[in-house]
Amino acid sequence: MSYYYTKKLDTDFDSAIEKATEELKKEGFGILTEIDVKETLKKKLDVDFRKYRILGACNPAMAHKALQAEGHIGTMLPCNVIVQELEDGKTEVSAVDPVASMKAVENDKLEPIASEVRDKLRKAIDNL
Repeated sequence: MSYYYTKKLDTDFDSAIEKATEELKKEGFGILTEIDVKETLKKKLDVDFRKYRILGACNPAMAHKALQAEGHIGTMLPCNVIVQELEDGKTEVSAVDPVASMKAVENDKLEPIASEVRDKLRKAIDNL
């Protein structure tokens, strides 16, 4: 079982971030956090790295349901979506598969919630 969904795009990095944010919004997600991995690695380790951004996407209604079902599920929120520049000039957008993540929790109440979130994330990725 894969732990993520992915799609390659023939677009530049900034456009991919904008498009991913738009598609996630259509599925009820907002971006709570944004980590610029390239900038962080340069600042902390003085190493060069490709353009790579981690978007912390959250669908408040789904997060609320998950928190009601499992009090510590916040340790696994928000859902990470990455945008990275590839060597061939393309950009790749990938999202975590929450069903794969939630298997570690072993709470049957989370299964339908994780499935619904997976469907929304998959739809956002597919629509890029």
